[in-house]
Amino acid sequence: MSTEHSRLTAPTPQSRIHGCLLGGALGDSLGYAVEFDDISTIRSRFGPAGLQDFSALDAGSHFSDDTQMTLYTVDGLVEALEWANEGTAADANACVWLAYLRWLATQGVPVPSSAPAPQPRWIDGQEALKHRRAPGNACLSGLASGEMGTIYRPVNPDSKGCGTVMRSAPFGLIPHIPAEAVYKLSSDAASLTHGHRSARQSAGTFSLLIHALMGGQSLTEAADYVLDDARGRDDAEPALIDRLERSVHLAAVSRQEPAAADRLGPEDLVRELGEGWVAEEALAVALYAVLATAPAGDIDGDTAAGTAGGVSRAGIEAHFREAIALAVNHSGDSDSTGSIAGNILGAFYGEECLPAAWLESLEAPEVIRGMAGQLVSVTIA
Repeated sequence: MSTEHSRLTAPTPQSRIHGCLLGGALGDSLGYAVEFDDISTIRSRFGPAGLQDFSALDAGSHFSDDTQMTLYTVDGLVEALEWANEGTAADANACVWLAYLRWLATQGVPVPSSAPAPQPRWIDGQEALKHRRAPGNACLSGLASGEMGTIYRPVNPDSKGCGTVMRSAPFGLIPHIPAEAVYKLSSDAASLTHGHRSARQSAGTFSLLIHALMGGQSLTEAADYVLDDARGRDDAEPALIDRLERSVHLAAVSRQEPAAADRLGPEDLVRELGEGWVAEEALAVALYAVLATAPAGDIDGDTAAGTAGGVSRAGIEAHFREAIALAVNHSGDSDSTGSIAGNILGAFYGEECLPAAWLESLEAPEVIRGMAGQLVSVTIA
């Protein structure tokens, strides 16, 4: 039997970590090229189908603040785990906050003298991360306050932008910790910049989704799991539950007629799920894009231990391409929805799903792999 068509085995945790971070960067990069374009502009630039591939970008594309902040999230967690591995307790959220303050410095934004001065780490020397790529206002202002925001002392109390969700995949990549601890780490870190309940819960839910996929759940199992979790919280956020329910339902309807023409069009996507500028909408759009384009073997329950059923390498690459294209071609926050979709697919499939030609177009892959390697070294290795 040809290797191309043989059953794929479950990806290793290392492959899932690398796949999640690289996949997110790919989705972010493709979406960043059209982030501020409406769908009519996208179509006028790239044709009726919109932007489908990096080959359509003559000048290439960069990743945005989404990937920058995701990598700094990794760095904060790595620092906390380094302390823990040495037998010293460390406040993980404080480590993440200090990492975000170092990211803020790369954006040229000063902080009050009362704020701590973090010690530089390897990530701070990477030139590719020192560019300003349309960072979110709440992320900037929340960190520039010099105050460590918490649920009880929120900064930007009314902010529910997607800046919390797009950076939160790494919390779900840490193995051997309970799901509730993943949720708390993620929602606490969201409070560093965004005070609205939806921003916190959307981030926590996204991290739980990544955690479930790392544990071997299928795409639908993981989606149903986080939806049930969101419904069951004492302070459940109605807007998040509504968007997740719509996303899962609409994806199921789309899969009944699997032709691409039967999926939600860009206009319908925005009408049903939102533009993605706020947290719950970004998560819902990305989740819909992943579920609606999934091959049958990845959707039913035959993905035990996270295998890809009978789907070939070409099949999972096609799923990645189709899902990212669906996630970025709309009038909204294309880089964030693309980034989240890429994180989900990379965590589920591992690196096998990432198109080689796309990776060749990716900015600074060595930096992304370097941070993935550090997370592997303090958790799995």
